[in-house]
Amino acid sequence: MDPSFDTYKLAEEHEALRESVRALAEKEIAPHAAEVDEQERYPQEALEALAKAGFAAVHVPEAYGGQGADSVATCIVIEEVARVCASSSLIPAVNKLGTMPILLSGSEELKKAVLPSIASGEVTASYALSEREAGSDAASMKTRAHLDGDHWVLNGSKCWITNGGVSKWYTVMAVTDPDKGANGISAFVVHADDPGFVVGPKEKKLGIKGSPTAELYFENCTIPADRIIGEPGTGFKTALRTLDHTRPTIGAQAVGIAQGALDAARAYVKERKQFGRAIADFQGVQFMLADMAMKTEAARQMVYVAAARAERGEPNLGFISSAAKCFASDVAMEVTTNAVQLFGGAGYTRDFPVERMMRDAKITQIYEGTNQIQRMVMARSLLRD
Repeated sequence: MDPSFDTYKLAEEHEALRESVRALAEKEIAPHAAEVDEQERYPQEALEALAKAGFAAVHVPEAYGGQGADSVATCIVIEEVARVCASSSLIPAVNKLGTMPILLSGSEELKKAVLPSIASGEVTASYALSEREAGSDAASMKTRAHLDGDHWVLNGSKCWITNGGVSKWYTVMAVTDPDKGANGISAFVVHADDPGFVVGPKEKKLGIKGSPTAELYFENCTIPADRIIGEPGTGFKTALRTLDHTRPTIGAQAVGIAQGALDAARAYVKERKQFGRAIADFQGVQFMLADMAMKTEAARQMVYVAAARAERGEPNLGFISSAAKCFASDVAMEVTTNAVQLFGGAGYTRDFPVERMMRDAKITQIYEGTNQIQRMVMARSLLRD
């Protein structure tokens, strides 16, 4: 036995980060989680707490005022916040999603213009790819952009925009050359104050009710020419590369939700008594808990591996990123459903958090690519020559 054997374990700084984020989440975010869900309001307390601690956008490099945290550290932040409030975990998660295209393909000037205010927590970012008729088939988008002198002019709409209306910066995909298909799509950065930018009404959702999901409209929306991300026609490639880096963050959110439900269920079954004994003493309950914990831990490991591979910039990230997101979200749905079952009738009420966690878990199987699309991505990777 070698106690100094440190292969395949998180670094001390990662574990210290987990302790810090968990303490903050339990003190500053958890007390508001039920109310945020009930009132369907933005978790302002969470934003302020995360921003003050430097956790709102930990992934932003130090050169732009951020913490320069690696991908695994970012996943740990999202996971620990999601453990108590999934809506709040979308603050760091979507900040990464909205800024990743800029980090991957943006000019130095664009990075300096956009990233510092997000790193400080002063504002947040969102990502605008999907449209009503272009969801899984994102390349069929209809939003258009054309160059008019020293400005780009955008027309169209985007839907399912997480934190829409709250964020100030939006990464937006639009067609600049309709004759080139996916190779005619470009990426832009739009600010909420840009003329012609309009936020539509909030969606009425099953879960993550504290994170507004809105439609965006671009009505001759005019932005400076230098707000394009990369070269014209490279936007869709940037979008796909972005998802390789951010799908593990959805896996992390799913792991956090699952862990929160598991923790609540463990505590409940030890206290709840039937037939003169704690229900935790019954083998059927023990087997359920064991399966929940086993699958949550397996999902966590897959998420961390995917994040680590993305951090190293490994090629062919498609399979592992999709696998991490897909597996973790399926686990979250199963674990939260079983947690509700273990609570019995009480689990079906809003007096306990597990029903909220079950509702929140569902979206992790859908956004950033449905799990059916993830399986297609994985299969194509496996069958590629």
